[in-house]
Amino acid sequence: MLTDDGKHLYVSWDEYHLLIERLALKVHASGWEFDQILCLARGGMRPGDVMSRVFDKPLAIMSTSSYRSDAGTIQGRLDMAKYITMPKGELAGRVLLVDDLADTGVTLRAVVDRLRGMPSISELRAAVLWVKGVSSYVPDYYCEMLDTSPWIHQPFEEYDNLRPDGLARKFAV
Repeated sequence: MLTDDGKHLYVSWDEYHLLIERLALKVHASGWEFDQILCLARGGMRPGDVMSRVFDKPLAIMSTSSYRSDAGTIQGRLDMAKYITMPKGELAGRVLLVDDLADTGVTLRAVVDRLRGMPSISELRAAVLWVKGVSSYVPDYYCEMLDTSPWIHQPFEEYDNLRPDGLARKFAV
């Protein structure tokens, strides 16, 4: 639900899961066959996991980080993992890159550029749930194109400030 001021988009767990399913259907409807899924941690892990299960394809994970300040709301320097984690072999063939959103587009563009430089990858396409209006990169597949650049409050954010002592209080009788 987008707030009246257009600066915040609140997403429930049900809405979030429906978006992932819609994204999977968009990829399927395109007819594109891919060999592996690479998700960007942390935001792309849940969509990547679901899509890996739906398409029955291996899932690789690459860590990236740029949002660290002010409880993860301020974008800073982009850090990309040197290595990609996967169960066996190497990232190769036709790869579907999955993340939660194209915010400024900086992260996706940097990862796409790096992956396109890998000779083992024959084709690369990207899929996200949301593309913000300010994004400099538009992936091949997405669910929602946002006219503005709202802060998207995803349902798992409740864990961002929850620490073990707070969790213990939740279950205290």
